[in-house]
This record gives sequence, C-alpha cells and structure tokens, in this order.
Amino acid sequence: MNRYMTASSGRGKRRKRMIFYDILMIIICLFVFVCGFTCAREFAKTQAGAAKKPAGSARVNSGTQENAQTGTDASAWNLRLVNASHPIDEGYSFDITLLKNGQSVDSRIFRELQDMMDAARSEGLSPLICSSYRTEEKQRALYEAKVASCMDQGDLREEAEKQAAIWVAPPGTSEHQLGLAVDIVAESYQLLDRHQEKTAEQQWLMEHCSEYGFILRYPTDKSEMTGIGYEPWHYRYVGREAAEEIMRRGICLEEYLDL
Repeated sequence: MNRYMTASSGRGKRRKRMIFYDILMIIICLFVFVCGFTCAREFAKTQAGAAKKPAGSARVNSGTQENAQTGTDASAWNLRLVNASHPIDEGYSFDITLLKNGQSVDSRIFRELQDMMDAARSEGLSPLICSSYRTEEKQRALYEAKVASCMDQGDLREEAEKQAAIWVAPPGTSEHQLGLAVDIVAESYQLLDRHQEKTAEQQWLMEHCSEYGFILRYPTDKSEMTGIGYEPWHYRYVGREAAEEIMRRGICLEEYLDL
C-alpha cells in the first residue's frame, strides 16, 4: 500500500512539473514573438523616415552647418562671412595680437600674416599694413566720415549712405571687425585707390597671398556679389585650402560659400 501510494505520488509530481514546463515554454514563445514583432515595426518606421528625408539638406553636427554640395563649414571662424546681409553676431569675441606698427589682428592669423609679410620683404618689397582690426566705434567713425564726404558732394543723406557703403561698410558689417582682414599698401604708394594694384607689392601679394591663407577679398568684377567696390589692397584670411581654391577659380568668398 505504501509502495503504491509512493509511486502514484511520484507520477503526480512529474506530471505537474511537465505541465509547468509546458506553460513556461508557451510564455517564452509568446514573449519572443511579441518582441520580434515590435522590433520589426520600429525598423519599418525608421526605414520609412529615412526615405522621406530630403536629399541635399544641410547636415548639423556639433553645432556647425555644412554646405550640402561642397561640405564647406560656413560657420568655421576662418570662413565667417560678414557683409551687409550677414552682420557680425552680437557678442562675437576673439583674442588679438598687436603688431609692431600699432595695428592688431585676430591672434589665430598672426603667424601666417607675419610669414607672408616676411616673404614679401625677402623679395626686396616694402608692404605696409595700414589698417587691420577695428572696433565698432572706429568703424562707425569711418563710415560717418564717408557719408559726410558724399553729402558734401551734394548727395542727400539716404543716397550718401548708399554711396558710402560701397567703400566703407557700416558698423557691424565690416570684416575689419572680425580681425581677419588687413589693408596692405606699398610704402612708396600709400593711397587707397585703383592705382595700388600696379605696385610691385600688390602684384606679389595677389600672386602669393593664397599660400599663406589669404585672398584678395574684393576683386574688380565681384562688386555685385560682395556689395563692396574693387579694393586691390584688402586681404582676408580664410585658411590655405579655401584661399587656394578661391584664388585659383577667380571667385569671391560669397561664391565659395555658395550663399
């Protein structure tokens, strides 16, 4: 009797364990099925979203925007565009380095500017930096002086401001306020006029400036794009790679950035 009850009890326990394991397997299978279905649905959504993303859209990465066609980072400090439609950002700041003649520039361009000037002098030339970084107050004074000069010639204030802006950018829209632009003249000819391009210093600079990361910022045939008249003395630092392409192609910074 005891042996029969013991055997019967053992079979009952085994049957319960089998039922338990069967139920457990069913639960596991259902769990795997639900997870697989959910993952497949999310993957399908991701693929559909990628297909809807417009081609050629700007890529945003670490706070910088790139030109979709060229990959040029238009927000890089050396490529920062400043003109009538792209004023300097409020609060923009940088470290400056004083030059021997009292001028100053953004410290990041000092070494290459110095190398360019030294190279020109080694050729027996005498380039002179007559203007570089300007405060907003300095830029405003220069602009107002030009406006007054135009008014003295008979222009009304509104027209005088338009004419003045062709040669002296209004405050907040001048590259000189970036510390990346320098006006370079020949010591033997220090007038800021078209004849400056005929000096040996300007001829050398136009040919070699890109080797040091600089460009002739306002070429003779790009005034409609830049908004500034031809200035064969105004050089802007953009970095060697950009400078060599800009000068080689004969384009201006606006064209290079495709803005």
